[in-house]
Amino acid sequence: MCKVMGIVNVTPDSFSDGGKFNTPAEAVRRARNLVEEGADIVDIGGESTRPGATPVPWDEEWARIEPVLRELAASRAVLSVDTYHPETAERAVALGVRIVNCVYSGPVPEMARICTRGGAELVLPFRPGDDPASLPMDLSRLYLDPMIGFGTTRDEDVALLRSVGALAKVGRVLVGASRKRIVKKLTGTKVPGKDLAGNLAIAVWSAMSGASVVRVHDVRETVQALRVVDAVRG
Repeated sequence: MCKVMGIVNVTPDSFSDGGKFNTPAEAVRRARNLVEEGADIVDIGGESTRPGATPVPWDEEWARIEPVLRELAASRAVLSVDTYHPETAERAVALGVRIVNCVYSGPVPEMARICTRGGAELVLPFRPGDDPASLPMDLSRLYLDPMIGFGTTRDEDVALLRSVGALAKVGRVLVGASRKRIVKKLTGTKVPGKDLAGNLAIAVWSAMSGASVVRVHDVRETVQALRVVDAVRG
């Protein structure tokens, strides 16, 4: 079954949930709730990557997420850190974080060195046409993220979703399936919070196309949908 990565944004300005879990106690509570809802992985981030977001220096990012990671260290879920700062990644891996989720290609070589030293896995940007020979680590320790919604048009996002099956033949694929603009662009939905069905469609499509992980906010609903798909597929 495709695994579910639940999102915890310890930020005041994330696109869909900024400020909701902006204290360590709130973030820890949210993470534990996601595990109870069925999340296999919990992805902790201290900086928003939404368009137009203000960059955060690594030490501020680390100050936001360190107490959360320390509190969750004994969690039964796999912990992931969503960062493009090698300084943050190195400290997180030292605390036992098992996945580094890097959304930009620039820091990838250093992230790969950190993950190799610390025995962690790495999520990195990878799109159709990219050269698998350029990957910085053994494929068994990588997740390939087609980066849906990052500087892309509606048609480009549709093409990326159609490419999941081909990418899955290269390596393990992680799809950010949650609260993407493509749902609004395809359906015309304008009311915030009314695009869950579209998000679930992306998650189900990704899983049926061979994705290994879907990264989502709505964990309970996604887990339920994927369990039904898994049962039907046998």
